[in-house]
Amino acid sequence: MALITVDDGFCKGCGLCVDACSAHIVELDSSRITPKGYHPAHCIDEEKCTGCASCSLMCPDVAITVWR
Repeated sequence: MALITVDDGFCKGCGLCVDACSAHIVELDSSRITPKGYHPAHCIDEEKCTGCASCSLMCPDVAITVWR
């Protein structure tokens, strides 16, 4: 099982990781706002994460880390 972590200090809520996720398990968290004023990305179903790292590779701010 893989896991992704998002650094809220870097995530600007651009949504590129959401589009890049082939498992469709990354979305922007509308219930939280980062200190910079953005809705950060988060994984909605960690059990379905394949660890492909597409989200991490797509992130322009290097805010996502994939743990395998």
